[in-house]
Amino acid sequence: MKQLTRRNFLKTSLLCTAAMTLPARSWSQVTGANDSIRIAVIGFGGRGGDHIHGYRKLAQSGEKVRVVALCDVDIDILANAVKAFHNTGESVAGFTDVRTLLEDKNIDAVSIATPNHWHSLAAIWACQAGKDVYVEKPISHNVWEGRQAVRAARQHNRIVQAGTQCRSSYGIQEAVEWVRDGNLGKILVARGLCYKRRKSIGKVDGPTPVPSNIDYDLWCGPAPKLPLMRAKLHYDWHWVWATGCGDLGNQGIHQMDLARWFLGVNELSPRVFSVGGRLGYLDDGETPNTQFVYHDYAKAPLIFEVRGLPEKTGSEKMGKFMDGDVAVIIHCEGGHVLVPNYSKAIVFDKEGKQIKQFEGAKDHYANFLQAVRSRTVSDLKADILEGHLSSALCHTGNVSYRLGSQRPPDEIREQIKGDKEASLTFDRMAEHLAANDVDLAQTKATLGMVLKMDPKTERFIDNEAANQLLTREYREPFVVPENV
Repeated sequence: MKQLTRRNFLKTSLLCTAAMTLPARSWSQVTGANDSIRIAVIGFGGRGGDHIHGYRKLAQSGEKVRVVALCDVDIDILANAVKAFHNTGESVAGFTDVRTLLEDKNIDAVSIATPNHWHSLAAIWACQAGKDVYVEKPISHNVWEGRQAVRAARQHNRIVQAGTQCRSSYGIQEAVEWVRDGNLGKILVARGLCYKRRKSIGKVDGPTPVPSNIDYDLWCGPAPKLPLMRAKLHYDWHWVWATGCGDLGNQGIHQMDLARWFLGVNELSPRVFSVGGRLGYLDDGETPNTQFVYHDYAKAPLIFEVRGLPEKTGSEKMGKFMDGDVAVIIHCEGGHVLVPNYSKAIVFDKEGKQIKQFEGAKDHYANFLQAVRSRTVSDLKADILEGHLSSALCHTGNVSYRLGSQRPPDEIREQIKGDKEASLTFDRMAEHLAANDVDLAQTKATLGMVLKMDPKTERFIDNEAANQLLTREYREPFVVPENV
């Protein structure tokens, strides 16, 4: 396929759309269970590619589902994907603007894998347009818009699945129930780990030209339309506050969700603080590459750790804690549970001997389609509310961090000494940084503000600066609506 201009692409899109002549209807009114669910994938330069593959794989196995539309603001990515579909004899429509896509009555559901700052708005607009939604993690860029997405799903009676695939693991679900039944005694700490190598993204001397194949206005959407001040637009948006949430909200949301699942807490924590920094290199990233968040639940603390540096200088190997790196560890009176991946949970006694294992998972996309057909929210393994709560725990930790200040290590230790597990976590963090030649006495970490929250209102108590970071100023016309 020759290089497409925007004008030629729109012409091509119209031709692709015309090729689809399926009758329009709403799944809330459908009685024919054998009809194909028609899916549009929005944003597929990264995770969205798995969405496309996932739905097509289900279709090949006999599931009544079709990917009928694709949407991406990168014309090159979009054109190549449209061509790939056509090469297999499949008709697919191409869109650069999600608003135009949502007007298409031949689309039943959308699968959203845009950058984080688009997740909630795209999901809300889709609900308003009568579409069901699968939305990637984190389901929001801030707490308020995540709650608005939940409200939109309920208001418009839509099926909305969060992309936290671990929830479709029946093995982990069995482990959660086994722990909650008291088989290891009381939970002492629920700990999430995101030890995942993140190298420097480099530094630029000035604004970087945006590639001509990208509609930058649409890419920015709800975020400020600022000059591109990093070398690469794609993916590295994770490490900038305007569009990303750091690894806490990137990889870490999965482990945060699992830790909350084991605890069985269904609201935000009443007290939170964070410690960390972007340490070990100087680059154009803003989010911390080393961080821990302490959620002070009454049942037991939920502690989350992020490490982007290797186990030591000169190594590419990541360190581990209790055999976990990207994992969850549930510390209990009678032992602990290690969740090392998305489908397995291993139980150890107090002496560290393995005594039990749970394993197995079903397809998360298939679960979404099941609920779309049944119109029953409880059929979802990861309803939008679950996605909101776990995403919001990442956001409140980052709010604490962003309102903090750099402090010497002894002062940090003094401030957090009342929380024993937080103190121990900080000491391990300091050892890890020292192994990477980071002296916290010279390059100080940030001690986040201790924040108290009313979980019912999802507002911080007596802290307007923190409450301002629960939302953002949205850029017209990409505004998350008050009334969804």
